[in-house]
Amino acid sequence: MAPQNQLCLVLVIFLSVFSLSSLSTSAIIPKANVSLSIPSSQLVENLCNGKAIQNRRFCLKALSTPEVIAAMDTTQLGTFIMKLGAANAKETLTALKALNCCVEAYKYAILSFEMVSSELVEDPQAANYDVAVIGPEIANCEKELINAKVQAPRLLAGNRFMKYYVSMGYEITSTLELENPNEY
Repeated sequence: MAPQNQLCLVLVIFLSVFSLSSLSTSAIIPKANVSLSIPSSQLVENLCNGKAIQNRRFCLKALSTPEVIAAMDTTQLGTFIMKLGAANAKETLTALKALNCCVEAYKYAILSFEMVSSELVEDPQAANYDVAVIGPEIANCEKELINAKVQAPRLLAGNRFMKYYVSMGYEITSTLELENPNEY
């Protein structure tokens, strides 16, 4: 693999991991207009003060819904926690699927740009088509990120730049076609 390809692949992987740090937490912390100042149940207090709890504030906030606070016993509280954990896992999986879609789109873009580079002299018409089909792949990546509610400004900016490169590639291959109309 050429050094440029390795750099692009490393960049895509880094951006994917970086964007995970910005994921929405709506599934992790249920939406409730309940502040931490409202007293939680003794069950919730006891749980969130436990030795294994890594983040007491998060625990209290995540378990601050009226439904959870009304839990009558440890089993019921445990059931609510497991439902919240499953919801978080599903939301994270959706985001990961979106990121995987983007990784595949960028792999495709790398291969296509390299192929177009070799086609410029031999067949500008094919090069023009091959560069044009990169755009929908990047648009699909962007759509998947938006649908998964992934907050990844750098990745969205990268998609915008990729659209610019696709438009520049399309323009140059169109120009080459016009300069040499009889050769192809």
